[in-house]
Amino acid sequence: MYDVVQSGGRDPLSRKVIGCAIEVHRTMGPGLLESVYEACLACEFEQHNIAFKRQVRLPLKYKGRRLGSGFRLDFIIEDRLILELKTVDQLMAIHDAQLLSYMKLSGIRTGLLLNFKTDVIRNGIKRLVL
Repeated sequence: MYDVVQSGGRDPLSRKVIGCAIEVHRTMGPGLLESVYEACLACEFEQHNIAFKRQVRLPLKYKGRRLGSGFRLDFIIEDRLILELKTVDQLMAIHDAQLLSYMKLSGIRTGLLLNFKTDVIRNGIKRLVL
């Protein structure tokens, strides 16, 4: 079971990350490649002293066996928030499922989906909590 929260809620870390995303979106605008937003967000995180890991490999394990590096997460923020970036017309259920899979496999209970292909970035934010 999980909860969907359309904004940062009361979580200060989510609010900080969303603030950085708003700044990137305000500066760069909508509709660029996901990799552009990823690079810009990394700069914002550094400027705001937010600890992050970028393009993190998440191994797939089954019954104690490692089956390879099955997934790659866009960001892990302060070892307690997964950030998945999108540039799509609209967020869909498959994007929720992707983030939920990452959360379950990593043990990180909070995730943010950020869709930069919106006129107003707040309309492209979804926060999931296990």
